[in-house]
Formats: sequence, structure tokens, C-alpha cells
Amino acid sequence: MQLAHILFTAVNAVVPIVLLIVLGYFLKKKGFISAEFVKIGNKLVFNVCLPCMLFINVYNIVSFAAIQWDIVLYALLATGVIVVLGLITAVLTTGVKERRGVLWQCAFRSNFAIIGLPLAGALGSSEAMGVAAVLSAFTIPLFNILAVVALSIFLKKEGENSHNVRDILLNIVKNPLIIGVVSGLICLVIRSLQVEVCGEVVFALNKQTPFLYTALNNLKSIASPLALIVLGGQFEFSAVKGLLKEIVVGTTWRIVLAPLIGVGGAVLLSQCTGLLNCGVNEFPALIALFGSPVAVSSAVMAGAMHNDEQLATQLVVWTSICSVATIFLTVCVLMAAGLLAV
Repeated sequence: MQLAHILFTAVNAVVPIVLLIVLGYFLKKKGFISAEFVKIGNKLVFNVCLPCMLFINVYNIVSFAAIQWDIVLYALLATGVIVVLGLITAVLTTGVKERRGVLWQCAFRSNFAIIGLPLAGALGSSEAMGVAAVLSAFTIPLFNILAVVALSIFLKKEGENSHNVRDILLNIVKNPLIIGVVSGLICLVIRSLQVEVCGEVVFALNKQTPFLYTALNNLKSIASPLALIVLGGQFEFSAVKGLLKEIVVGTTWRIVLAPLIGVGGAVLLSQCTGLLNCGVNEFPALIALFGSPVAVSSAVMAGAMHNDEQLATQLVVWTSICSVATIFLTVCVLMAAGLLAV
């Protein structure tokens, strides 16, 4: 009965994403949506909807007061290991510069905002959801900054002999997703300062300007569905053959190797050495962080930054489909070890 419940949780977390991608694919094939709609939809999602979603996600974090710094530090260090190994793999896998950054970001950039947070809640209690929310405040900005670097570093402007660090930094500062996260963090800090200085929150978007908060929240609500439908409109089965090696490598990294490093390392450090305080509230968050498929926004950003958008789209689709099995297996193993209470 427990196995059926685990499978049901994994399916419900991932299959809705796949269904919306399939919807976009068939709408495009039937001529209901055009290539121009897909292009404009991409711009709308990347520049408006996703930044609003990330802003609201960060803004809604209640407090940093109860941060478990050992878990945060571990998550950042494990991500660093994946980033380094993912870079090496991307360089060795393909010589096509527009594909290297796409492969690299697939290794480290999980769909923590859209799939991860609900998945953590499904696998654990409200405390597990709280751990995941705190991790999101640190990892989502990091993912987006690293993604800008990954999608910029292999592409040189015509006539240049070396990478332009200034341009990469400028891309980071101008990136709409990073702007959304940083704006949320600034509001969160201001809210915390109000509590420190005044003893209460004097001004909050959702209290004093509910019309603005509601508008931003509505844009957040359409970000994921619209992004997935647009991705489906870009998907081409005929492209799989030419990208098969990169698809296999990227998918393996995102849903097999990344959780093996991120979640497996946490098991070893908490159970064998005691260096990490990880239990039934922390493992759901780590599974969500390291085990969920590649972020939907990775394909949108890849196209916006002149990388191989078709490869990025393929990786979103295949990691989403295959992650149902890998999330299921990961949860089964941790349950058997008594590290999850599902």
C-alpha cells in the first residue's frame, strides 16, 4: 500500500507537467497555435511571468529565523560539486558550443520552484515544506546566476578571442529571473527589519497594496502552464535522433547522478558521520532539490540567450517523464532505510 502511495505521489507531481507539454505539442501540430505565438509566449514567460513567480515564492517565505545552516551549507556545497562535474561532462560530451551550456545547466538546475516545493510537501510534513522554502531562497538565485554563466561562457562574440567577463556579469544583472528573486529577497529583508525596529510589519504588499500583490500572484499562476504549453509547441520528435547522445547524458545527470550525489551524500554524512542533522523533515526537501527534473525556465532562457533551445526543450520533456521512476525509486530506498515517513 505504501509503494502505491509513493508511486501515486511521484506521478501526481510530474505527470501534470508532461500533459501540458503534450497539449502544447498537439495544439501546434493542429495549427491552433502558431510559431509566432510560441515566440511571443516565450518572451512573455521569460520576461514577465516567471520573474513574478520567483518574486512571490521568495516574498512568501515567512522568516529566516529558524534556518538550519548545516542543511543550507550542505545543499550549496553539493550543488557546487554537481556544477564542477557537470561542466566537465558537458565539455567532454559535445563540441557544439550552443549545446554545452544547455547540458551544463541541466546537471545542476532542478525544477525546484514548480515541482520541488509541492513534492517536498507531498513527501513530508509542513516542517519539510518549510525546509524546502528556506532552501529555495538560497538555491534558486544560485541556479539562475549559474545558468546565466553556463549559457554565456561558451558563446563568444564574433571577433573576440576570449570570454567577456563584463558581458557575463551584465547578463546576470539584467536577467529577469534573477531580478525577480533579488526583488523578493529585498522585500523579505525590509519586512524583517520592520519587525526588528517596529516590533511588527508596518507595510506589506499583501496587506497595504493587495491589488498589486494579487496582480503579481495572478501572473505567477499562469507562468508554469504557459511555459509548458509553449515548450510543447517547440518540441519535435524528429530532433531526438540528432540529439540522442546529449539527451541521454543530460537526463542521466539530472535525474540519476545529481540525486545520487545530493541525496546520497546527505545520507552518508547524517547516518555514518553525524556531521549533518538530516531526518524526515530534511530529506523530502533534498529529494525535491536534487531529484526533480530540469527547470522549465531552462529552455526559455536557453532560447533567449541564443543557445540550443531544441536540446533544452528535449531535456525538459525527457527528464520530466523519466523522473517519475527515479523519484519513486529514491523515495522507496529512503523509506526502507527509515529516513522518510510517507
